[in-house]
Amino acid sequence: MAVSFERIPANVRVPLFYAEVDNSQASYFQIQQCALLIGQMLEAGDAEAEVPVLVSTADQARGLFGNGSMLHRMMQAYRRNDDFGEVWCLPLTDADAAAAASGSLEISGTATTAGQVNLYIAGERIRTAVSVDDDAEDVAAAIVEDVNAITALPVTAEVDGTTASKVNLTARHGGDLGNEIDLRLNFLGNAGGERTPDGLEITVTAMADGSGDPEIADALAQLGDEEYDFVAMPYTDTANLDAVKEEWGDVTGRWSWSKQIYGHVFSAMQGTLSELNTFGTGRNDPHVTVVGYDGSPTPPWEWAAAWTGQAAVSLRTDPARPLQTLPLQGVLAPRSEKRFTISERQTLLFDGIATWAASEDGTVRIERSITTYQQNEYGEPDPSYLDVQTLFQLAYIIRRMRQAVTQKFGRHKLANDGTRFGAGQAIVTPRIIKAELVAQYAAMEELAIVENREAFQEALVVERNATDPNRVDVLYPPDLVNQLRVFALLAQFRLQYPE
Repeated sequence: MAVSFERIPANVRVPLFYAEVDNSQASYFQIQQCALLIGQMLEAGDAEAEVPVLVSTADQARGLFGNGSMLHRMMQAYRRNDDFGEVWCLPLTDADAAAAASGSLEISGTATTAGQVNLYIAGERIRTAVSVDDDAEDVAAAIVEDVNAITALPVTAEVDGTTASKVNLTARHGGDLGNEIDLRLNFLGNAGGERTPDGLEITVTAMADGSGDPEIADALAQLGDEEYDFVAMPYTDTANLDAVKEEWGDVTGRWSWSKQIYGHVFSAMQGTLSELNTFGTGRNDPHVTVVGYDGSPTPPWEWAAAWTGQAAVSLRTDPARPLQTLPLQGVLAPRSEKRFTISERQTLLFDGIATWAASEDGTVRIERSITTYQQNEYGEPDPSYLDVQTLFQLAYIIRRMRQAVTQKFGRHKLANDGTRFGAGQAIVTPRIIKAELVAQYAAMEELAIVENREAFQEALVVERNATDPNRVDVLYPPDLVNQLRVFALLAQFRLQYPE
């Protein structure tokens, strides 16, 4: 019998017609790429800490993690940039000894004109109406009422117990990241119609004294072997980034030969050029992207979630296309004097820090989404994992090969090239496997994921293992399609071409 059946036995004698269905040649490559948001929840949330949970909307996140919680606001930021993809959240509780950051507003004087106090908290504007003759205590009480009315803010407000003209603001979460909650007045300035009413003076004291971010190592262990391709993670301290490096590592982590789960982590950090330089040169992880900024009212966890959302939309559609110019919806650009110059961004891109640029209208756009990987194991410069596209293209290719091989050859016999076997037999040879790999490569070339098929086919090696007769070894050398990132033109002008 030449045909290999899965179920119908060779010795059946009962008449007459029997059929089995084989889908091994009918499948095609498809994958559901999910996002994962890692952040803190409040005690009021219904979710179980350190257990991943599927979340569809920001409203659902409000109930699961608490109104105004970090994860609630991350979900809002993510959905502004990706309203379609599947999202999971990994909720964390505050560390046991965590301290909540606090800041304040000190108001003095009496309003001589009517108007509004335009207070920005974490990039969100709170407008408080002021009437003529409102004194500092009146304004302070009104600001507290307006702040607490917006229950999704990352802070709560109260009038100081000693000074009635002072407003105290306290972060909802404990931890160092609370210090990154931006407080400011009149972000849009006079051009945007924002000015403090005459007669009033308001002094802003920045958020400070928050300490004790949670440690995520135990929570990461709860992810199991589930695939999360786009991960937003707000913490950039060494301990948590080292935990991420181990979880997504190439030796025993998600990128290892034995797990093949893959995925990439996006984070954000606020700091000066010098601070970002020091941080970036101290990291070297191909599976983490950290975007740097200075002076934006938007906190880093929302930068990370927005960047992840935009990256997910693009990379899910085409892992080879660059992310440059994609807008980060909901992220506020720093004022022009705080934006990094082109020479500073060039420096950051050699320090492992991803960069952005702002349009004339203030829209923040991804400029280059690089990883923190900069050196090989000998400490020499190595740009092989510079851009996130490289990692996503490799994951796409490997997953596609895995699907094709397991679908078509999952229960096949193995023989040498040239073996004479009947048509329909469930058997492969190295030459048959090579032909399938070349065919898959050609299909990916049509999708512009790879290039140079002829060179690939020449370099591809498929052979039986010398010591294990049941094993096939493959040297698979894809040529990844690159991205158009630099267009250099020499304008060699003439004042007059000779006749």
